[in-house]
Amino acid sequence: MAKVTQPQPLVGSVLIDKVKELGSLSKEEKAKECGYYTVTKNGVERVNMMKFLNALIDAEGIELDSTSNGQGRGGRSASYRISVQSNGNLLIGSAYTKKMGLEQGDEFEITLGRKHIHLRQIGVDDDEE
Repeated sequence: MAKVTQPQPLVGSVLIDKVKELGSLSKEEKAKECGYYTVTKNGVERVNMMKFLNALIDAEGIELDSTSNGQGRGGRSASYRISVQSNGNLLIGSAYTKKMGLEQGDEFEITLGRKHIHLRQIGVDDDEE
């Protein structure tokens, strides 16, 4: 049995141009036409969609990986929503306190409205920003 040589997968602008050229084909057919498949020992062709889609993302210059510049481990971002905990408490997370530059021991005055809670930091003038 002769060994079948597989084409080198397309990358970069060549890949983008080829995908546009193959406009009406399915994504699996496009991946195969661009060289993103393997042939098993039994002669079965398997399309590698992940490699194809990752190559398209790279070709378009889309940055999916975090560019945190080594500051911490990432973590969650602030959603500006909190829920009442089972013990009735409201917890304001560190993402908010860090963003406001708050430190341990900072105190607040709580004012309750009809449908809101207002926090005013004690010891900070309102006209100071």
